[in-house]
Amino acid sequence: MHYTEELQRYLQFVKLEKNLSENSIVSYRNDLQRYLKFLARDLCIRDLNGISLHHIEQYLEELSALDLSVSSIARNISSIRGFHEFAVVEDLAKANPAELVELPKQAKNLPEVLNPEEVAALIDVPNRETDAGIRNAAIMETLYATGMRVSELTGLELDNLFFEIGFIRVLGKGNKERLVPVGEIAQSALEHYIEVVRPKFQSDKNPQKAKNKIFLSQRGNPLSRMSIWNIVNDAAERAGVEKNVYPHIFRHSFATHLLEGGADLRAVQEMLGHSSINTTEIYTHVDRSLLHQVHREFHPRA
Repeated sequence: MHYTEELQRYLQFVKLEKNLSENSIVSYRNDLQRYLKFLARDLCIRDLNGISLHHIEQYLEELSALDLSVSSIARNISSIRGFHEFAVVEDLAKANPAELVELPKQAKNLPEVLNPEEVAALIDVPNRETDAGIRNAAIMETLYATGMRVSELTGLELDNLFFEIGFIRVLGKGNKERLVPVGEIAQSALEHYIEVVRPKFQSDKNPQKAKNKIFLSQRGNPLSRMSIWNIVNDAAERAGVEKNVYPHIFRHSFATHLLEGGADLRAVQEMLGHSSINTTEIYTHVDRSLLHQVHREFHPRA
């Protein structure tokens, strides 16, 4: 990786001079490794003196597009500012391109995200001794494991599941398809729901009504977005989570937790659907193993 020596010097500095905790140092390293990788790989800038304010803003726009929390983007900005200030003081660069960096306008209105403990509290609410509880747990596990939108969740059909390779095919905006790793915990919850509960919910009166949809009501109808909202909202109330909780917060949390754990920016973008995967490549896509690795290594419930 380019900038390895400069990054190591900076991390040694913050460790010795700022007396930061080990967790803080890990966060600095993850933020800066991803930033420097973006500069070197995506922008082909391999010299600190070649970095401009425009390049930094490009990177922050990439982060903003991922629906990250305000605090996550603010921490990234702090890491980048600190690194460039250090580079100037240590004569590693002639100027500080991050001196005038401000929080991107898109990021100012981003909502809060749940922390991993709050996510776990929500998912633990449903009574898994009941059919509805098994279904509701599978819904929230899937939302958090994949980062999919609610409309994508309600549109899921049985032939979208590729559990033999650990992926779900998601139909996103503009009918763009992508493959997303599902993770062992969510896959187990989904399999249990589909095998044990879904057959009970299927309606004998109108079997075509569900149209192969995965998530059904107890009357056999496909669940609506409002139904998902009610399930998530009820879980938040019962879990005592005081934040404004709604289904899309799982998507914000998914992206934030992966990136704060050190996941690759491009891999997270692909999982969120900012780039599509051709479904004909389902068994040959070169990035499939990378997505699996990133999801397994950085997702709190993988």
